Amino acid sequence: MAKKRSMMSEQLKVEIAKELGFYDVVEREGWGGIKSRDAGNMVKHAIEMANRSLQQNQNNL
Repeated sequence: MAKKRSMMSEQLKVEIAKELGFYDVVEREGWGGIKSRDAGNMVKHAIEMANRSLQQNQNNL
């Protein structure tokens, strides 16, 4: 089975995990140790970040 590629960079995932307060779990157990709720919150947070960035870019045009 092929390994799935992450859509987020490792750096972005670490940044978001720290912001959301569960990076300690990642350090201890790896990404597989986080709760599915935390993984979902990471995706939601990344989407919100992307939307804010798009809005800022559009406002600068």
